[in-house]
Amino acid sequence: MSWLGAGIGAGFGFMFGGPIGAALGAWIGSSFGSGLKRLGGAAAVLNREGAQKVFIVTLFSMLAKMAKADGQVSKAEVQLIEDFIQNNLRLGAEDRKHAIRIFENAKTDKYSIYDYAKQYRVLVQNQAMREMVYRLLFAVAYADGELHSSEEVILRKITADLGLHESLFEAMQNQFGHGRGSSASELQQHYAVLGCSEETSDKDLKLAYRRKAAEYHPDKMASKGLPEEFMRHAEDQMKSITVAYEAIVEARKSKAKVAS
Repeated sequence: MSWLGAGIGAGFGFMFGGPIGAALGAWIGSSFGSGLKRLGGAAAVLNREGAQKVFIVTLFSMLAKMAKADGQVSKAEVQLIEDFIQNNLRLGAEDRKHAIRIFENAKTDKYSIYDYAKQYRVLVQNQAMREMVYRLLFAVAYADGELHSSEEVILRKITADLGLHESLFEAMQNQFGHGRGSSASELQQHYAVLGCSEETSDKDLKLAYRRKAAEYHPDKMASKGLPEEFMRHAEDQMKSITVAYEAIVEARKSKAKVAS
Protein backbone atom coordinates (compact mmCIF):
# COMPACT_ATOMS: atom_id res chain seq x y z
CA MET A 1 0.00 0.00 0.00
CA SER A 2 1.14 3.52 -0.72
CA TRP A 3 -0.26 6.46 1.20
CA LEU A 4 -0.39 8.53 -1.98
CA GLY A 5 -2.69 6.05 -3.68
CA ALA A 6 -4.03 7.23 -7.02
CA GLY A 7 -3.66 10.90 -6.15
CA ILE A 8 -4.45 13.08 -3.20
CA GLY A 9 -6.71 15.59 -4.92
CA ALA A 10 -9.43 13.18 -5.97
CA GLY A 11 -9.24 11.21 -2.75
CA PHE A 12 -10.01 14.01 -0.29
CA GLY A 13 -13.01 15.85 -1.63
CA PHE A 14 -12.20 18.81 0.64
CA MET A 15 -9.53 21.42 1.36
CA PHE A 16 -8.54 23.05 4.64
CA GLY A 17 -5.82 25.19 6.18
CA GLY A 18 -4.09 25.20 9.56
CA PRO A 19 -0.97 23.19 10.43
CA ILE A 20 -2.23 19.94 8.92
CA GLY A 21 -3.21 21.65 5.67
CA ALA A 22 0.18 23.35 5.48
CA ALA A 23 1.95 20.05 6.16
CA LEU A 24 -0.06 18.36 3.41
CA GLY A 25 0.96 21.16 1.05
CA ALA A 26 4.62 20.79 1.96
CA TRP A 27 4.40 17.02 1.49
CA ILE A 28 2.55 16.99 -1.81
CA GLY A 29 3.98 20.17 -3.27
CA SER A 30 3.54 23.90 -3.41
CA SER A 31 0.86 23.76 -6.11
CA PHE A 32 -1.40 21.82 -3.76
CA GLY A 33 -0.49 23.99 -0.77
CA SER A 34 -1.37 27.22 -2.55
CA GLY A 35 -4.88 25.95 -3.18
CA LEU A 36 -5.69 25.22 0.46
CA LYS A 37 -8.76 26.96 1.80
CA ARG A 38 -9.51 27.52 5.45
CA LEU A 39 -12.78 25.89 6.49
CA GLY A 40 -14.31 26.23 9.91
CA GLY A 41 -14.52 23.40 12.43
CA ALA A 42 -16.27 20.30 11.22
CA ALA A 43 -16.92 21.72 7.74
CA ALA A 44 -14.30 19.37 6.33
CA VAL A 45 -15.63 15.81 6.06
CA LEU A 46 -12.93 13.17 5.78
CA ASN A 47 -13.42 10.08 3.68
CA ARG A 48 -11.30 6.99 4.42
CA GLU A 49 -8.42 7.92 2.12
CA GLY A 50 -8.41 11.49 3.40
CA ALA A 51 -8.47 10.32 7.00
CA GLN A 52 -5.45 8.08 6.35
CA LYS A 53 -3.40 10.93 4.94
CA VAL A 54 -4.42 13.31 7.71
CA PHE A 55 -3.44 10.64 10.27
CA ILE A 56 -0.01 10.13 8.68
CA VAL A 57 0.72 13.84 8.34
CA THR A 58 -0.44 14.58 11.89
CA LEU A 59 1.52 11.72 13.44
CA PHE A 60 4.89 12.32 11.79
CA SER A 61 4.61 16.10 12.13
CA MET A 62 3.95 15.69 15.86
CA LEU A 63 6.86 13.26 16.15
CA ALA A 64 9.11 15.93 14.65
CA LYS A 65 7.89 18.44 17.22
CA MET A 66 8.48 15.99 20.05
CA ALA A 67 12.01 15.27 18.83
CA LYS A 68 12.65 19.02 18.79
CA ALA A 69 11.20 19.58 22.26
CA ASP A 70 14.62 20.08 23.85
CA GLY A 71 15.61 22.74 21.29
CA GLN A 72 17.08 20.69 18.48
CA VAL A 73 16.70 17.35 16.74
CA SER A 74 19.71 15.18 17.47
CA LYS A 75 21.10 12.44 15.25
CA ALA A 76 20.09 9.95 17.93
CA GLU A 77 16.49 11.15 17.79
CA VAL A 78 16.40 10.94 13.99
CA GLN A 79 17.80 7.42 14.20
CA LEU A 80 15.16 6.55 16.80
CA ILE A 81 12.38 7.70 14.45
CA GLU A 82 13.91 5.79 11.53
CA ASP A 83 14.19 2.65 13.67
CA PHE A 84 10.55 3.05 14.69
CA ILE A 85 9.50 3.40 11.04
CA GLN A 86 11.51 0.36 9.97
CA ASN A 87 11.07 -1.99 12.92
CA ASN A 88 7.73 -1.08 14.47
CA LEU A 89 5.79 -0.01 11.39
CA ARG A 90 7.72 -2.04 8.81
CA LEU A 91 7.12 0.51 6.08
CA GLY A 92 8.15 -0.05 2.49
CA ALA A 93 10.72 2.16 0.81
CA GLU A 94 8.18 4.53 -0.74
CA ASP A 95 6.13 5.10 2.40
CA ARG A 96 9.30 5.45 4.49
CA LYS A 97 10.37 8.24 2.13
CA HIS A 98 7.03 10.00 2.60
CA ALA A 99 7.20 9.68 6.40
CA ILE A 100 10.71 11.14 6.55
CA ARG A 101 9.72 14.01 4.27
CA ILE A 102 6.75 14.90 6.49
CA PHE A 103 9.02 14.68 9.55
CA GLU A 104 11.67 16.94 7.98
CA ASN A 105 9.12 19.53 6.82
CA ALA A 106 7.55 19.76 10.27
CA LYS A 107 10.89 20.35 11.98
CA THR A 108 11.00 23.91 10.63
CA ASP A 109 7.35 24.94 10.25
CA LYS A 110 5.82 27.65 12.45
CA TYR A 111 3.34 25.45 14.29
CA SER A 112 3.62 23.69 17.65
CA ILE A 113 2.80 20.08 18.44
CA TYR A 114 -0.25 21.38 20.31
CA ASP A 115 -1.47 23.19 17.18
CA TYR A 116 -1.44 19.89 15.30
CA ALA A 117 -3.23 18.11 18.15
CA LYS A 118 -5.98 20.74 18.38
CA GLN A 119 -6.71 20.63 14.65
CA TYR A 120 -6.67 16.84 14.57
CA ARG A 121 -9.24 16.83 17.38
CA VAL A 122 -11.53 19.02 15.26
CA LEU A 123 -11.07 17.04 12.06
CA VAL A 124 -11.31 13.56 13.59
CA GLN A 125 -14.32 12.99 15.82
CA ASN A 126 -13.50 9.32 16.42
CA GLN A 127 -11.83 9.08 19.84
CA ALA A 128 -10.11 5.78 19.06
CA MET A 129 -8.16 7.44 16.23
CA ARG A 130 -7.09 10.27 18.53
CA GLU A 131 -6.07 7.77 21.19
CA MET A 132 -4.04 5.94 18.54
CA VAL A 133 -2.03 9.08 17.78
CA TYR A 134 -1.38 9.46 21.51
CA ARG A 135 -0.40 5.81 21.84
CA LEU A 136 2.09 6.07 18.99
CA LEU A 137 3.64 9.21 20.50
CA PHE A 138 4.17 7.16 23.66
CA ALA A 139 5.63 4.26 21.69
CA VAL A 140 8.25 6.51 20.10
CA ALA A 141 8.99 8.32 23.37
CA TYR A 142 9.77 4.97 24.99
CA ALA A 143 11.63 3.55 21.98
CA ASP A 144 14.96 4.24 23.71
CA GLY A 145 13.80 2.59 26.93
CA GLU A 146 13.01 5.71 28.97
CA LEU A 147 10.76 8.75 29.06
CA HIS A 148 12.72 12.02 29.03
CA SER A 149 11.47 15.08 30.89
CA SER A 150 10.71 17.09 27.73
CA GLU A 151 8.71 14.17 26.33
CA GLU A 152 6.82 13.75 29.60
CA VAL A 153 5.79 17.42 29.60
CA ILE A 154 4.34 17.06 26.09
CA LEU A 155 2.58 13.76 26.76
CA ARG A 156 0.96 15.10 29.92
CA LYS A 157 -0.19 18.38 28.39
CA ILE A 158 -1.32 17.18 24.98
CA THR A 159 -4.14 14.96 26.27
CA ALA A 160 -6.37 18.04 26.59
CA ASP A 161 -5.55 19.21 23.05
CA LEU A 162 -6.43 15.78 21.66
CA GLY A 163 -9.66 15.71 23.66
CA LEU A 164 -8.53 12.80 25.85
CA HIS A 165 -8.80 12.29 29.61
CA GLU A 166 -5.63 13.29 31.46
CA SER A 167 -5.56 9.94 33.29
CA LEU A 168 -4.56 8.26 30.02
CA PHE A 169 -1.01 9.47 30.65
CA GLU A 170 -0.65 7.22 33.69
CA ALA A 171 -2.33 4.32 31.89
CA MET A 172 0.04 4.55 28.92
CA GLN A 173 3.06 5.14 31.11
CA ASN A 174 2.26 2.01 33.08
CA GLN A 175 1.96 0.00 29.86
CA PHE A 176 5.01 1.29 27.98
CA GLY A 177 7.20 1.89 31.03
CA HIS A 178 6.15 -1.42 32.59
CA GLY A 179 5.49 0.48 35.79
CA ARG A 180 4.67 -1.32 38.98
CA GLY A 181 2.75 1.06 41.17
CA SER A 182 0.40 0.09 43.96
CA SER A 183 -2.55 -2.17 43.22
CA ALA A 184 -4.88 0.78 43.77
CA SER A 185 -2.91 2.90 41.32
CA GLU A 186 -2.91 0.16 38.68
CA LEU A 187 -6.66 -0.29 39.12
CA GLN A 188 -7.23 3.42 38.50
CA GLN A 189 -5.19 3.14 35.32
CA HIS A 190 -7.36 0.24 34.17
CA TYR A 191 -10.44 2.37 34.76
CA ALA A 192 -8.80 5.15 32.72
CA VAL A 193 -8.28 2.80 29.76
CA LEU A 194 -12.03 2.08 29.72
CA GLY A 195 -13.03 5.66 30.46
CA CYS A 196 -14.79 4.56 33.65
CA SER A 197 -14.47 4.99 37.41
CA GLU A 198 -15.08 2.98 40.58
CA GLU A 199 -18.60 4.40 40.65
CA THR A 200 -19.44 2.83 37.28
CA SER A 201 -21.94 -0.02 37.66
CA ASP A 202 -21.07 -3.55 36.55
CA LYS A 203 -23.55 -3.24 33.70
CA ASP A 204 -22.15 0.06 32.47
CA LEU A 205 -18.61 -1.25 32.87
CA LYS A 206 -19.39 -4.16 30.54
CA LEU A 207 -21.01 -1.77 28.06
CA ALA A 208 -17.93 0.49 28.16
CA TYR A 209 -15.66 -2.50 27.56
CA ARG A 210 -17.71 -3.70 24.59
CA ARG A 211 -17.84 -0.20 23.13
CA LYS A 212 -14.08 0.26 23.46
CA ALA A 213 -13.34 -3.19 22.03
CA ALA A 214 -15.60 -2.45 19.07
CA GLU A 215 -13.86 0.89 18.43
CA TYR A 216 -10.48 -0.84 18.19
CA HIS A 217 -11.62 -3.74 16.03
CA PRO A 218 -9.29 -3.82 12.98
CA ASP A 219 -12.15 -3.41 10.52
CA LYS A 220 -13.55 -0.42 12.42
CA MET A 221 -10.14 1.23 12.70
CA ALA A 222 -9.46 0.69 9.00
CA SER A 223 -12.80 2.26 8.09
CA LYS A 224 -11.92 5.31 10.19
CA GLY A 225 -8.61 5.81 8.37
CA LEU A 226 -5.93 3.79 10.18
CA PRO A 227 -3.37 2.56 7.60
CA GLU A 228 -2.74 -1.19 7.67
CA GLU A 229 0.85 -0.75 8.86
CA PHE A 230 -0.50 0.59 12.15
CA MET A 231 -2.96 -2.21 12.82
CA ARG A 232 -0.62 -4.03 15.20
CA HIS A 233 -0.80 -1.03 17.52
CA ALA A 234 -4.60 -1.13 17.38
CA GLU A 235 -4.44 -4.83 18.31
CA ASP A 236 -2.13 -3.98 21.22
CA GLN A 237 -4.65 -1.41 22.40
CA MET A 238 -7.42 -4.01 22.19
CA LYS A 239 -5.34 -6.30 24.41
CA SER A 240 -4.86 -3.55 26.98
CA ILE A 241 -8.64 -2.93 26.97
CA THR A 242 -9.30 -6.62 27.67
CA VAL A 243 -6.64 -6.73 30.39
CA ALA A 244 -8.14 -3.62 32.00
CA TYR A 245 -11.66 -5.03 32.01
CA GLU A 246 -10.62 -8.42 33.37
CA ALA A 247 -8.52 -6.81 36.11
CA ILE A 248 -11.42 -4.60 37.21
CA VAL A 249 -13.88 -7.50 37.22
CA GLU A 250 -11.48 -9.62 39.29
CA ALA A 251 -10.88 -6.75 41.73
CA ARG A 252 -14.62 -6.27 42.18
CA LYS A 253 -15.15 -9.99 42.79
CA SER A 254 -12.38 -10.00 45.42
CA LYS A 255 -13.86 -6.94 47.11
CA ALA A 256 -17.31 -8.56 47.16
CA LYS A 257 -15.91 -11.72 48.82
CA VAL A 258 -14.20 -9.70 51.52
CA ALA A 259 -17.40 -7.74 52.18
CA SER A 260 -19.59 -10.88 52.42
